[in-house]
Amino acid sequence: MYYSGKRRGEDGIAVVIDFLLSNARLVLGVGGAAVLGIATLAVKRLIERAGRPPDEKPDKKMTDSWEELSLVSASPKLLHNGIEGVVMKQIAAATKKAELSQPIPLPSPEPQRCDADPPQRRKRMDLCVMTFVDRLQQFYRTRVCLSAEEVSVAQQRALDIATEIQAFLHSKHPSMPLGDMMLAGSLLDNLQVVKADHACLIVPLQLESSLWTPIAGEDTFLGHPQYCMVRRENLEYFPRGRSYWDRHLLGGYLSSRLVSDQLGKTVMESMNWPSLTGTLECEVRPVLGSPELKLEIQGLTQSSYDSGEHFYITVLPTVRLGEMTLTAQREITGSFDYVWYQSLYTSETARLAELDKADSGVRRKCLKTLKAVCCNCPSLRKLNGSHLGNVILHMSENETDWTESAFADRFLQAITELIGYLETGILPSYFKPNVNLFQGFTEDDIDEMGFMLYCAVTEPEILLI
Repeated sequence: MYYSGKRRGEDGIAVVIDFLLSNARLVLGVGGAAVLGIATLAVKRLIERAGRPPDEKPDKKMTDSWEELSLVSASPKLLHNGIEGVVMKQIAAATKKAELSQPIPLPSPEPQRCDADPPQRRKRMDLCVMTFVDRLQQFYRTRVCLSAEEVSVAQQRALDIATEIQAFLHSKHPSMPLGDMMLAGSLLDNLQVVKADHACLIVPLQLESSLWTPIAGEDTFLGHPQYCMVRRENLEYFPRGRSYWDRHLLGGYLSSRLVSDQLGKTVMESMNWPSLTGTLECEVRPVLGSPELKLEIQGLTQSSYDSGEHFYITVLPTVRLGEMTLTAQREITGSFDYVWYQSLYTSETARLAELDKADSGVRRKCLKTLKAVCCNCPSLRKLNGSHLGNVILHMSENETDWTESAFADRFLQAITELIGYLETGILPSYFKPNVNLFQGFTEDDIDEMGFMLYCAVTEPEILLI
C-alpha cells in the first residue's frame, strides 16, 4: 500500500488512514467509526504540520492544535469510552511529537492579540448558532411547507376521483353496505411535506355490531398489538348469509384479503380509466402488481405533467367497531389473510394537535421539518412520520418549552433522542408501549441511520443540504 501510494503521488500513511476509515464502521460500529474519523483527521493534520517549515506563528499553531483536540470532546456522548481513551492517547503522542520537531518560538510581538482571540472565537460560535437557526427557519419556509394552491389542487383531484369510485361501486354492487368515502392522511392534516404526492381514500365497511366483534391483537395467537381480527358471532342464531360480509369469511373471521380482492377487481380492473382520464383532465391508472390498492395520477397541473411528477391515492378498506379502527393493509400484515391492521395515525395526529393548541407549540412544525429532512436524505428515508411523530410525543412528556424560540433546540433534541432509540434498537409506540416501531429495521439500516445522525450532532447543517 505504501509503494502504490507513492506511485500515485500520495503519502503512504494517508493511504493507510483512508483504508482504516473506509473499513472502520464494519469493525467498530457507528460510534467507533465516528470518533475514529474525527481523531484520525486531527492526527493527520498534526503529522502534516510537523513536516512543514517552522514559519508559522506559535499562537496560531497552538490554537489549531487545541481546536483539533476539541473535535474529540465534541463527539457524541454515547461513544464507547475505551475507543475514546485510545484516541486521546494517540492525539497526545502526536501533539508531543509535533511540538518537539519545531524550534522554540520567540515571544510574540503582539501579546494583546491572545486576549482578543477568546471573544472573537465566542463571537464566531454565536454567529454559527444563529446561522443554523436562520437556516432551519429558511429550510422550513422554502422546502418543507407546501403552497396553498398545490394542496388545494391535489385535494380537489383526489375528491373527484373518490366521487367517481363511490358512484361506480354503488352501481356495480348496489347491495354492498358501504359508508361515505372520505379522504384522509397527511395531505388533509397539513402534515405533508416537500410536495403533495399522496393521499388515502377511506372505504368504510358497514358491519352489524351484533354479528361482528373485534379481537384485540394482544388476545390473538399472533400476539402483535396492532394485528387484530374480526370474528363472526351468533352463527347458531344468525346463520351465514344474514350479513353481506359473510361471503368474505375465512375460518369464522372476516378476511382482509378477500375484501381487498373484491374491491381490487371492481375498482382496479372494471372501471373505465381511459374515460375517467378524459373527464378529470388528468391521467389516472391503477398500479398493478402491488399488494396495495393504489391509483397513480399524472398531470394534476400542467407543470407537474411536464416534470413527470405523480400523485398516488391508496384505497383503504376500513372497519370501525366500537373504539377500534381497522384497515386492510396487506403490505403490512403480509400473508395473514384474516388479520386487520389497527392504525394509530389518527390518535397520534390528534394528540399532537391537542398539545400544540394547549401551549401554541411547534410540535407539528418540528415533525414536518424532520419528515422533510428524512425525505431528502437517502440514509434516513426509512424513518417515516410514525417514527418521528412518536419521538416528539415521547419528548412532550418531559419537555415543556415548545415555543417558537425553542424550535431549533427541539429539532436538535429530537436528533439526539433518535440516536438513543437507534442505539437500543427500540422505539416504543406512544399509545401502545409494547409495540417496537423499529421492529422491521435490520442492523445495517440502524447503523446507516445512526451514523448519519451522529455526524449531524456536531454538524447539523448537513441535514439541511
